[in-house]
Order: sequence, then C-alpha cells, then structure tokens
Amino acid sequence: MAPWPPKGLVPAMLWGLSLFLNLPGPIWLQPSPPPQSSPPPQPHPCHTCRGLVDSFNKGLERTIRDNFGGGNTAWEEENLSKYKDSETRLVEVLEGVCSKSDFECHRLLELSEELVESWWFHKQQEAPDLFQWLCSDSLKLCCPAGTFGPSCLPCPGGTERPCGGYGQCEGEGTRGGSGHCDCQAGYGGEACGQCGLGYFEAERNASHLVCSACFGPCARCSGPEESNCLQCKKGWALHHLKCVDIDECGTEGANCGADQFCVNTEGSYECRDCAKACLGCMGAGPGRCKKCSPGYQQVGSKCLDVDECETEVCPGENKQCENTEGGYRCICAEGYKQMEGICVKEQIPGWLSAALYLPGYKGNQTWHQISLPP
Repeated sequence: MAPWPPKGLVPAMLWGLSLFLNLPGPIWLQPSPPPQSSPPPQPHPCHTCRGLVDSFNKGLERTIRDNFGGGNTAWEEENLSKYKDSETRLVEVLEGVCSKSDFECHRLLELSEELVESWWFHKQQEAPDLFQWLCSDSLKLCCPAGTFGPSCLPCPGGTERPCGGYGQCEGEGTRGGSGHCDCQAGYGGEACGQCGLGYFEAERNASHLVCSACFGPCARCSGPEESNCLQCKKGWALHHLKCVDIDECGTEGANCGADQFCVNTEGSYECRDCAKACLGCMGAGPGRCKKCSPGYQQVGSKCLDVDECETEVCPGENKQCENTEGGYRCICAEGYKQMEGICVKEQIPGWLSAALYLPGYKGNQTWHQISLPP
C-alpha cells in the first residue's frame, strides 16, 4: 500500500507523478529482442587449408634463428642442424598456426595433424611444397591454378588465362564450383571473350580484347558516338542510328492504376498517386482531377475540401464537430472523454485528488489541479 502523500504542493506533485511513472507499461512499450543475424558463410576447405599452410610457413620463418646464443659459430651450426627438423620446432610452429577464434583452422589441423607430422619427418625432401602435398595431393581439397571441381578440370579459356583474364572462374583452385566465368563489366560470353551489352570492341588481337562503353541508351553499337547505335536499350527506339526516348505516357505504353497518373522518364516512366481530392486525375495536385472525391467539391478548376461542420450537427450531449480532409468526425468537447458511447466529464483520480488537496490560507480550502499524461 502506497504511503500517504507528503505535505506541501511540490512534494505532493512529485509523489503523485512518481506513482504514475512506476505503473507497469503496456506490452507494446517493452523493448523487442534484437533481430537474429544469419551466420557468415563458411570458407571453402581449400581456402582454410591454404591459410593453415601459409601460417605454418610463417612459423618456420619465425623459428629459423631459435636456439642460437651467439658467439660460438660451430656450436650454433651443430645445434641448428639438430633443431631445424626437430619435433620441438614442429610443436612450436603448430602451436601458433591457428588463431583462437578460427574454428575451421583448428578442426582441419586436428584432422590433418598426423599428415603434417609425416611430411615433417619423412616427406620434406621429396615434396618441399607443403600446400601441394597436403591440400591438393593428400586431402584433395584444392586444385592447381586455372582448374576447378572434383576432377580439377580446366576453367573456360584455359589454365594459363582463365576466363580470358577478364573474369573469375567460379571454384578456381578448389575441388568445388561450377567453373562458370563471372566476367568483368563490359565483357561477356562463356570465357569472357566478347564485349557485353552496351559495349563495343575498341581493340582486339590474338591475346587481348578491349571493350569500351557505348553511348548511354545504346545496347549495341559500332563506336562511342551517339550516332553509332545499332540497337537500343528498353525504353528507347532507334531512329537514324540514334536512340530516342519512348514516351510511354503518350503512347499508352504505361500501366498505371485508376487513381494514378503517368510521368515519363528517360527510358521508362513512373506511376504517381493522384491527390486525395481526386477520383482519377491527369497530373499532380487538386487542379488536375477528373472527378472530385466524396467530401470535396469543384471550386473553379480545383477540388477543395467541404467543411461539413458548417451544416452537420453531432448527436449527443457535450459533443462537437471536427472537420477533416474529405470528411468530419464527432469528438467530445474539452473537459469530456468518450466512455461507452457518451461523453462524460473527466475527473481527477481519487488518489491524485488526495495528493493535491491542500489547506488554503485563512481557513479556506483550495484545490490545486495539474495536468499529467493520460
């Protein structure tokens, strides 16, 4: 049970306001949980293996001068020979191969640790390239450059210049991917050996192709000039080797709704909503209406809002009319509120009245009223 309000106007107001603010809020005011983000895509195992080998090689470079005290060359050379291929050095290198947060690297290292040890102690001389021996030949995760897929097939355009040098072969260097060429802007074809839509051959020889952009709206062209167009992009029409904008609004090529109007743009068009005052329109604003919407009337060339409160009377006591755009509504007069279909006088809650009822001067009693959020 709440304590009785303190004496004094300001303390009583603060006491009443604190009770109001401490009331439990509605459900919709509670913070919603943050959206769940999708996990990042996992790298291809070949890329993980390559990263592992690169880190391993850096570890070899880092430990190459270990076990040297300096000053005694013969002793240092003898100890280097022992340490160079020792198990101690291998353990030191492997400890720093994967970062703590790289789960994929740790998992791959756990699966291939015996292979790495076998290479370290028995295969280094005959297979000095750890990446080739481990990732390609033993684990079969990677392919040579310019090849892709389970059988390491050549990428389009050949292994020397996959995709002609103007694109990326999907899955290149891995045992996955489709081998499809993702061509650079301006290039196209199976092996990126042609100019793409909107580009023309500026130069070509046995090994190189240079594609340059056509003039803006041209889809195919023989050169960079406006008059070199051979085919136009959608929304344009070819006229004397030039691309001219099609006015879809004037050719009935547009498809706008009944309460929309068409606006032509370069190569296309837009459908925009009519003004609220209009039933169908020919353009923006209340002066371009075909007909006026209910609640509006024609005044000169425009459809303007009708003030229904000049003629309408709201039924019921303590109600008043409020004009709105295209209509009106009946609301309770000031100092009244809607309750079960009728307007009743607003009253200060009992607990707040008690908090704000203070003795006045010279024996009189005075009511002090403040406005609080509803």
